[in-house]
Amino acid sequence: MYTPTVCEDYNNKLESELILFISQDEINSIAKKSNKATQILKTQSKRLQELKDKEYFDNFRHVELHELIGTFYTDQGKSERIKNFPFPRQYASVAIWMTFIFVVLIPFGLMDILKEQEDWMFWLTPFLTALITWVFFLMEKIGDYSENPFEGTYNDVPITSISRTIEIDLREMIDDTNIREPLESENGFLM
Repeated sequence: MYTPTVCEDYNNKLESELILFISQDEINSIAKKSNKATQILKTQSKRLQELKDKEYFDNFRHVELHELIGTFYTDQGKSERIKNFPFPRQYASVAIWMTFIFVVLIPFGLMDILKEQEDWMFWLTPFLTALITWVFFLMEKIGDYSENPFEGTYNDVPITSISRTIEIDLREMIDDTNIREPLESENGFLM
């Protein structure tokens, strides 16, 4: 049986990804911060102010760009809440206990139904019980995997691939020549 593991290695891959976009000094300055994305937005906001002070753009553009950073910050907070607050544990606990109770009672219900049939059908009870039990435990397992769709397991949302596609689109929009390739699936799974 395959047990999913977290495939995303956020902390170890972060620096190698960031170095493509920001300087090593900036990476060092945010290294010990708890929320690196927020620190990057703070740095961008400071840089916008520096550009405004040098009169690279007018007040209207400055306000527009700061609103954009505010929107990024809001969206980041929403994403963090989705990622960090899965279903309450009681949903999983109640579901598994109800499944166990149901599975224990299945043979009695099937015996009652099948005893009125032909004699040979009574012997189908263990096989039908096993089939029904398997279906319910499979549904329980699928529910467990669906609780945290951003952990990088094989059934999760392929967030890394989606992010890479967005990156490629943005780089093409600014006519960048340093565009990375889209991520390929590994063993039939897209990360």
